[in-house]
Amino acid sequence: MPKLTIFIGKGGVGKTTVSAAYALHRATLKGKTSVLLLSTDPAHSLSDIFGQSLADQPQKLHLTFKARLWLWQVNAEKQFRGFLSRYKEQLLSILETGSIFSRADIEPLLETTLPGMAEMAALLAINNAVVSGKYDHIVVDTAPVGHTLRIFALPQYFSSFLDVLELAASRDRLLAEHFGGAVQRTPNALVEEWRRLVETVRAELLTKAETFLVTTPEKFSLQESRRAIAALRSVSPDLELTGIVLNRAVPGGGRCRICRLRHDATRRALLFCRHHFPGKDVYVAEDAGAPVMGSRLRAFGEHIFVGKRFKWKGDPPKPRPREAQLTRVEWPILDRPLSMVLGKGGVGKTTISAALGFNSRLRRSGVVDICSVDPAPSLDDIFESDISDQSRSVLGDPKFRASEMDAAAVFSTWARRVRRMIDESTTAKVSSVHVDLWFERQLFSQLLESVPPGLDEILAVLRVLDLVAGRSSQVLIDMAPTGHALELLRTPDRILGWTRLLLKSLAHHRTLALARDAGVKIAELEKSVRDLSEFLKSPGHTRVYAVMLPEALPDRQTERLIAELSKLRLSTAAIFVNRVLFKSDVGKCSRCRRRREWQLSTLGKLSARYSGIRLYVVRDFAREIAGKKALRAFVGELWRLA
Repeated sequence: MPKLTIFIGKGGVGKTTVSAAYALHRATLKGKTSVLLLSTDPAHSLSDIFGQSLADQPQKLHLTFKARLWLWQVNAEKQFRGFLSRYKEQLLSILETGSIFSRADIEPLLETTLPGMAEMAALLAINNAVVSGKYDHIVVDTAPVGHTLRIFALPQYFSSFLDVLELAASRDRLLAEHFGGAVQRTPNALVEEWRRLVETVRAELLTKAETFLVTTPEKFSLQESRRAIAALRSVSPDLELTGIVLNRAVPGGGRCRICRLRHDATRRALLFCRHHFPGKDVYVAEDAGAPVMGSRLRAFGEHIFVGKRFKWKGDPPKPRPREAQLTRVEWPILDRPLSMVLGKGGVGKTTISAALGFNSRLRRSGVVDICSVDPAPSLDDIFESDISDQSRSVLGDPKFRASEMDAAAVFSTWARRVRRMIDESTTAKVSSVHVDLWFERQLFSQLLESVPPGLDEILAVLRVLDLVAGRSSQVLIDMAPTGHALELLRTPDRILGWTRLLLKSLAHHRTLALARDAGVKIAELEKSVRDLSEFLKSPGHTRVYAVMLPEALPDRQTERLIAELSKLRLSTAAIFVNRVLFKSDVGKCSRCRRRREWQLSTLGKLSARYSGIRLYVVRDFAREIAGKKALRAFVGELWRLA
């Protein structure tokens, strides 16, 4: 079996750069090691970092030197559809046998986009690569940690789902036993095959794989990394961390003020890693001050994993960048019932969200509700306060409220209500046909035992619905990183598609109280989601803000984000370009001067590309923004890019 190495971490810490450097380093070692670098992030960056267009299947990397490296940006929908089509008939047969629904009812639902498809596709892709026998080493570049958690939890959930399928396939036997008979158990071929698949994935992914955590010296990144490992171990106790990569480290500060601060942060980060991850190797990746892409990744991999010194070689961007034309302006005030902040992981979405909310509270008297729907939220770090699923005031301001969505807790509460409804609707007294639907109760109860993958997006839509329903406050949503934020924004239309199909199916069973009660609830949900869908697409109700860094990979991903938002009929009101170095900041420091030149090159392209969108430049404060005093200083300065 091939060696499997997985890179995990918060969005924006450089997982793609580090995993690509590692894969290229391994693929160019002496010997004939064939390496596959596989990306499970819906917002892929492999094609950007290698400068090579990629299809949705493994593709050989072409460089000036020999490297036995293949790249694969997993197309989640294609991967999942291919898997489902192989087993569709068997699955339909089981579901038809074990439920009140017919094949005609079930089949259209299987044709729709299902929740958790991206995570399921990721597992299938890893499994297919492992069993193909084509590669000696498979390296996985994962999505930001909140959604990687769902991949690690998926084997357990899928195992629970197989229990449901096995229960459905055993309907006749169980009913006979319940009512006093006996039927010999016959194993279901599909369930048995899928159980073998789950055990293979569980063994390869959770017990045999090398797992590297990628983080940066920033306090927010370190705290989220610590929480992420604790959460991963809660869903996968067998997970063993191989090592930590401390990316963007500054080993020495010299005379540069910014680099001295970052050197101090690097020193504290090393102490943090040794304290919280005792006995684990820490690999230090020095910040080059410029994008490490293409063939340079080979030397960067040797720097990280062999310890060789990495010296930047290359000219500044061409043509030589000119000074950006900036005008100092006030921070915008939230002026719509709903505002959403989107962007690539690690660009500072939460900081910009908190600043927008804080500034609006400083300059007007209305209530502001800020909610994070990121599975790995960090509002508590910004506000230096414990933030929960329930809105609570922050920074000593009763009119400034914050919450972080807890999908598992919301699902658990919902599941309890559904169980009560099912129990009340499936007894002989209320079923309308005088049949005690004992088996249906068992089936639904089993189905509600574990939190299904992909639920974050659905529950986030419902949370937004709740927040905007009263319209008594300005609602600000701190979104998940790009790929999963777009999935959330596509979810309302998908829910409308599901509800239409479900209502059509339930209409055939309206003699049952359960079907009637479910139909009423689904019809209510359909109306609410339809209202929200229209609300989101109305410029008079919703503002969308994007956040990016003035760097190559975030720039390209932001361009794709704006294009996808346009397809969803969502217009972007403004783009915040975060952490920009000014001329007075850099002095004679070669690292900072190099970074500034690349930043100016990015800024120079933005005005022409986004002529109809306001472009704001946020200065690099060097220190992390946390607490009331820091937020007040942060919103005291903002620049408009001409």
